[in-house]
Amino acid sequence: MKWIIKKYSLMLFLLIMVLFVEAAPRRIITLNSALTETVFALGFGSSIVATDVTSESPAAAAKLPKVSKNRSVSSEGLIRYKPDIVLAIEGEVSRAVIQQLRAAGVKFVAIRQQYSNKGALNFIQDVANALDETDRGKELVNTTQKALQEVELSIKKQSFTKPPTVLFIYARGTGTMSVAGKGSSIDEIIKLAGAQNAVEEFADFKPYTTEALVSANPDIILMFDFGLSSLGGKDAMLKLPGVRLTSAGKNKRIIQLNGPLLVNFSNRLPEAIKELHSAMKTVYK
Repeated sequence: MKWIIKKYSLMLFLLIMVLFVEAAPRRIITLNSALTETVFALGFGSSIVATDVTSESPAAAAKLPKVSKNRSVSSEGLIRYKPDIVLAIEGEVSRAVIQQLRAAGVKFVAIRQQYSNKGALNFIQDVANALDETDRGKELVNTTQKALQEVELSIKKQSFTKPPTVLFIYARGTGTMSVAGKGSSIDEIIKLAGAQNAVEEFADFKPYTTEALVSANPDIILMFDFGLSSLGGKDAMLKLPGVRLTSAGKNKRIIQLNGPLLVNFSNRLPEAIKELHSAMKTVYK
């Protein structure tokens, strides 16, 4: 009888150890702000050991070690944190780095990012699946979907009499400025917030020029908060060549929002749409 008790006690101990190992915090590296925010929203923020330079939210993410410089990464810089898994946006990490990570026994998962409501929901579920947390993913998807529906309804009730045209300018000082064309994340968030992109003749981003600004003649100029600060603030922006010749400049309609929030396209998409719509409503009736 004693040996039977000992046998089952040993089996119970081994079972507990297996469960403990499976439940142990995994070591995660996230290489994009949307990925970082999604992992935190899924409840695994404490398992993230390092992030990229764009990951500033939530506050705990900003304090984590950064493994990228100018958004580029090396396998050595990633492996030094002994990750179990590295999450990145599809196409943003070189094949050589991916191969080196996998050769070192590190799981690498590329997540596709699509700029739409459906794309945001798929993104959340893909991240959850990568972490083997399918059910948690479904819960966050449902919560985010409901929030998106509420925001969409709210915007319809408070729609503009005439949708404003919005020009997004990305800046890192006056020497580095570009504008967002169609198909970009900014283009889509502007549309979701009930406005129109002032630029339709090209896709993605192109260098900023005074001629292009005057030609677009936007009702509103939108910038990331750090971008406007890099130019010296709103007053300095209004003094740039051509700005005062636009409807936005004449009426001082320059708005700034948090960069990572605007390009999230994951669980914080409802918040981003709401904040952008509200900011536009403040300056444009």
